[in-house]
Amino acid sequence: MVDRSDPVAFMTPESPKGVGIHGMEVYFPRFAVKQSELEKFMGASEGKFTIGLGQQNMAFVNDLEDINSVCMTAVANLLEKYNVAPTDIGRLEVGTETLIDKSKSVKTTLVQLLNEHGNFDIEGVDNINACYGGTAALLNTMAWVESSAWDGRYAVVVCGDIAVYEEGPARPTGGCAAVAMLIGRDAPIVLQTVRSSHFEDAYDFYKPNLSSEYPTVFGQESNVCYLRALDGCYRRFAEKWEAVTRKRLTMDEWNHVVLHSPYNKLVKKSGARMVYNDFIRDHNLPIFKKQEKDLSKFLHLMPEETYDDRELEKTFTELARPMYKDKVEPSVLLPQELGNSYTASMYTGLLSLIHNWHKPKPGAQVDTEAQSLGKKVLMFSYGSGLAATMYSLKIVGPTGHIAAAANLEERLEERKFLSPEEFTNILSDRETKYGKFDWTPSSDTSNLFPGTYYLKQVDSHGRRSYARVPVSPFRRTINYGPGALHSRPSVAGARAFSTSGAAHRAFSTGVARAARLVMRVL
Repeated sequence: MVDRSDPVAFMTPESPKGVGIHGMEVYFPRFAVKQSELEKFMGASEGKFTIGLGQQNMAFVNDLEDINSVCMTAVANLLEKYNVAPTDIGRLEVGTETLIDKSKSVKTTLVQLLNEHGNFDIEGVDNINACYGGTAALLNTMAWVESSAWDGRYAVVVCGDIAVYEEGPARPTGGCAAVAMLIGRDAPIVLQTVRSSHFEDAYDFYKPNLSSEYPTVFGQESNVCYLRALDGCYRRFAEKWEAVTRKRLTMDEWNHVVLHSPYNKLVKKSGARMVYNDFIRDHNLPIFKKQEKDLSKFLHLMPEETYDDRELEKTFTELARPMYKDKVEPSVLLPQELGNSYTASMYTGLLSLIHNWHKPKPGAQVDTEAQSLGKKVLMFSYGSGLAATMYSLKIVGPTGHIAAAANLEERLEERKFLSPEEFTNILSDRETKYGKFDWTPSSDTSNLFPGTYYLKQVDSHGRRSYARVPVSPFRRTINYGPGALHSRPSVAGARAFSTSGAAHRAFSTGVARAARLVMRVL
């Protein structure tokens, strides 16, 4: 019998199959608004959004784009940039909280990208819980690839949202992005086996009004929920990790930390909170020795009493400053530039980190692949309501191709910045069309990035149809190589089986079971 009191009863130190991320693609809309201009427009004090929230710009969409089109663009770009055949996808799973239908999933719209190439055999569906759905989709998909159910093909996880708020103090914390990830075995970015979660029943952020895309938000309560979930995850993660490795866990163990980012100021607070967690677990660590006297007054406090303690927050924010700069700051580019993208937020942070590793350094001749190899990244995912998980990734292979395909700096430069007035008018226009039938978008498709899918029409029954802006002939693509998973015989066999008429006949004759067994052995 398994001892369920043992925190590592179901764990081994390393996944034997190298399941993880082969590739990543982010889609963000062309339109953005500057937070500095939004401050003036909303009558806020200078620096309230740029320093107080720690945000630079915010992405947003007009009536041409919805969650289906945003995710379609991310998935199509991923497959095209990595030269992966749509028939080589065996699972497609979605994380989003941006709902436009109470029954039909976003995934069932995305599969048209695969159906048109003859692929109908694709597992997975949508995962919904505020900002956590993307992580749920990723963990489900990783489990599928590692399991006996895996048929040899790649999986795709896409997490994306359109975050918008009604007029008021929460509006600057919006944003928009979708991240698509290519998942398989023998990956360069491997999911480690130790992880921890924290779930509670909370009403910090939720969407009870089904006639509006705006949420109900209790900002301060949501911050406390986030930090409480972080405490719970970090404490349990440390217990499990220490049981596996027989070593003390501190923040020194990680090369980088990527945190869910509603806004950057909360990310800074979270970094400080993790250092505080190290302190209450072992106040004799070297980092605390120089300020031992000043810190001693915090030892008697219960962690749950400290969420509103400004003195403690300020003290540990200062202590965590070097850690934040080295471990956290390299991952904040996209979250600061695009705003809160809900389920995609943490994964835009991961992509920002990979970009940072491979960004050319002036005057430096550095082998960036060698430099990033072996790095360990701690990930914290949070969704209101509430759901949170902490896990880690290890870099075991090249990641420069991911940075090259994403091409972040060049793409960020190509955005079109609109005024706060234009931004406000666009959100007002979205309000009038949300949940309505029988309308056609009025915005100009020439303002979209090349390769963007857009909403063509919502008919009188609420059915949506889409079209695509032509792809640029100058797009960067990667030859993901003859050694890549999609060139292996097992995948070729799975592709042929899943798209042929013989596959359907096989189910009735019992051949299907044998075919799946063969594919697992290959």
